[in-house]
Amino acid sequence: MNPQNPLDNVRIILSHTSHPGNIGASARAMKTMGLSSLVMVNPTHFPDHEADMLAAGALDVLTEARVCVSLDEALSGTVLAAALSARPRELSHNAYYAKQAAGILLEQARHHPVALVFGGETSGLSNEEAIKCQMLVYIPANPEYASLNLAAAVQVMCYELRLALENPPARESEFESATFEEIEMFYRQLEKTMVSTGYLNPDQPKRLLERLRRLFARARLEKEEVNILRGILKALSKHS
Repeated sequence: MNPQNPLDNVRIILSHTSHPGNIGASARAMKTMGLSSLVMVNPTHFPDHEADMLAAGALDVLTEARVCVSLDEALSGTVLAAALSARPRELSHNAYYAKQAAGILLEQARHHPVALVFGGETSGLSNEEAIKCQMLVYIPANPEYASLNLAAAVQVMCYELRLALENPPARESEFESATFEEIEMFYRQLEKTMVSTGYLNPDQPKRLLERLRRLFARARLEKEEVNILRGILKALSKHS
């Protein structure tokens, strides 16, 4: 997919949103900045009258929104996902401020689907959800009171994406990025190979898999690179 407007390739994913008003306000924030792809993972209340009310003139964004049962489903087909986080995380991916992240995401969105992932209002994204993404994003805020409303966070990121759209694109890569599904298949094959060769004890995995996800997330794997890595794993399995 290569839309004329890269913003059409940016998904806003809201995971486990508890207040329907935040869904409606997020839809309004998106439409104001020219985004239209809203995806929800197990929202507590949707559809909902309060969401419709706060969406104001953005009911079309709500009408076309998708509801998924898992983050994996929501991220299907994307080549880059950014997790919004208000707090430092142990073993986290590379972290970027909102403006930096917007430029990186939009560069990929010129040719491939990308995603911004927001967690629930109370506790944000779980570590299991954040590790599915390739980068973390922070919105600079008062360190003594860094609590930002979900819809406000969506508005800030959509605004930064809109600004990034005005900048000329960086030199385009001649290589094709690997999709979320291709990378997840590689991780499953990698885990299986490590177990079969005795390198990984499935009963005591510690945090090896998380560390490996961080490593490969920094590399931003391309399709051909994933194929090479999976070919190596397949050859190793034959001799284990």
